[in-house]
Amino acid sequence: MGELIDFRGYGWMLGEGVQVTILVGVCSIALALVLGLIGCWGKLSGNRAARIAADIYTTVVRGVPELVLIILVYYGITTLLQYLLQLALGEEVLIDIDRFSAGVITLGVIYGAFATEVFRGAFLAIPKGQVEAAKAAGMSPLLMFRRIMMPQAWRYALPGLGNLWLVLIKATALMSVIQLDELMRKSDIAARAVKLPFTFYFAASVIYLGITVVSMLLQHRAEAWANRGVRRA
Repeated sequence: MGELIDFRGYGWMLGEGVQVTILVGVCSIALALVLGLIGCWGKLSGNRAARIAADIYTTVVRGVPELVLIILVYYGITTLLQYLLQLALGEEVLIDIDRFSAGVITLGVIYGAFATEVFRGAFLAIPKGQVEAAKAAGMSPLLMFRRIMMPQAWRYALPGLGNLWLVLIKATALMSVIQLDELMRKSDIAARAVKLPFTFYFAASVIYLGITVVSMLLQHRAEAWANRGVRRA
């Protein structure tokens, strides 16, 4: 029984997988937030080219399956770059994108498109009267963004961004197709080694559920902090 609880000596693999999963998730959501703000600026910009670029970005990324994008970035982009460099330099060049970077970039770009729409809705929800009052007070665009718009946008965006994080952390399991040693791949390796697939996959599902529960609790606290001082009807 004790051997089973210890997963027959392979329990440490689950621990390592969790660390990689969380690290990929945190790095990816950070990139997604940056891309989301940039995409939101493009969609709300008066510049036609910026609006078109943002629309193309969100439409294409949201329309292509995540698994296809992961494989495309890891395998396709490297092949394309090698081909272009070979044409330019006249000699064969080998390019290798490490799995962690490929995973973070792909998930960041994918969920950056969804974050764009979350931020767009949040900024549009800000009462126009407050923006006009800030302009009338002589605030610069940067100061108005920092003092008036962004604090309120966070309040409106947090529920959507929280849900985005929950979906993203589960999507890290797709990184197993490029052999990134996150939780799903580590579980698969251990399950094959000791021939206990149900045990390890069930343990992985419980861990994902645990991450989700903790994330939801943190999200509720963040929402309560963002809504402090706001009168409820």
